[in-house]
Amino acid sequence: MALILPVKGMTPQMGKDCFIAPNATIVGDVQMGDECSVWFNAIIRGDVHKIRIGNRVNIQDGALIHCTYQKAFVTIGNNVSIGHHAIVHGCTLEDNVLIGMGAIVMDHAVIQSNAIVAAGAVVLENTIVESGSIYAGCPAKKVKSIDPEQTERLIHGIASNYLMYSQWFEGEINKKHD
Repeated sequence: MALILPVKGMTPQMGKDCFIAPNATIVGDVQMGDECSVWFNAIIRGDVHKIRIGNRVNIQDGALIHCTYQKAFVTIGNNVSIGHHAIVHGCTLEDNVLIGMGAIVMDHAVIQSNAIVAAGAVVLENTIVESGSIYAGCPAKKVKSIDPEQTERLIHGIASNYLMYSQWFEGEINKKHD
C-alpha cells in the first residue's frame, strides 16, 4: 500500500477514482483532484509547502513533486502529464501541459496551458514557458510552436492513455485512499 502520511497535521487528500501505486509516497499538504494517477516510486512531498493538483493528472514513475519552504509551492492544473523521473519543484503547471521524462522545472517557473517541456529539459527559476510552445534544452528555450495535431496526440493523448492505464489496476490495488 502507498505511503501516505500526515505532516504537521496536514493529511493528503485524494479525489475520486485516483490510482495510487503501492510504492508511491504522498505526504503533507497535498490536495489532488479526480481521476489522477501517481505511479510507481513517484513522490509528492507537501511537507514544506502546499501542493495542489487538478483533475486527470498523471505523475509517472519516479517523478518528484516538491516545494521550497515558505517560498514556493506547487500548483498543477487539469489534464497534465508529468513524465518518468521528472522533477517539478515550487512551480505552476497550468492546464493541458506535458512535462517530458527527466525534465526539471524549478521554483516560480510557470508552464502556461497547452505547452510541452521536452524530455531532459531544465526550466530555470522564474521562467515562463509560453502557451502553445515546446521548450527544450538546458536551460530550456522555445524550440517551436505546437500544432493542433501535436496538442491532441501528445498532450491530450498521453493524459488519456494514463487514465486508461490506471483503470487496468482496478480491483488489483485499492484505488481510493481516505
